[in-house]
Amino acid sequence: PVSSTIRGRGHGRRECRTIKATEVDAGLGFPHATQVLQVRRTVTRNGRRSVEVVYLITSMPMTCAAPAQVAAWIRGHWGIENRLHWVRDVTFDEDRCAIRTGSGPQVMATIRNTVVGILRLAGHASIATALRHHSRDPHRPIELLHTI
Repeated sequence: PVSSTIRGRGHGRRECRTIKATEVDAGLGFPHATQVLQVRRTVTRNGRRSVEVVYLITSMPMTCAAPAQVAAWIRGHWGIENRLHWVRDVTFDEDRCAIRTGSGPQVMATIRNTVVGILRLAGHASIATALRHHSRDPHRPIELLHTI
């Protein structure tokens, strides 16, 4: 197995990620699997240590996707989580939405995603701040739509 370790600090914690990878031929129950990885995250925050182990299966051979590259993809996934899903969960308080029947939930999710996309295109880093800014004047959202 190939192994690599990535260390990092930030947000009041120390993190050590160890990636172990091996190539596989068959027998996993996944017909196109060529690589199996184990990611072990050890996080120390305020003197408390926690360990999380995650297993991944991919069809990309090690020649195309080295363990460090796969680790970067995993980290990139959290960028999506933080930039979109967290905004929908926290800023729009989507979980408490009362619309639950028919196509209403999908329509509202589409509207929220469109709003986030438009505000990001306009250069807003903080969606909550942008929503407050545009809610103070009814002409601002219309002007924004005309500029995009």
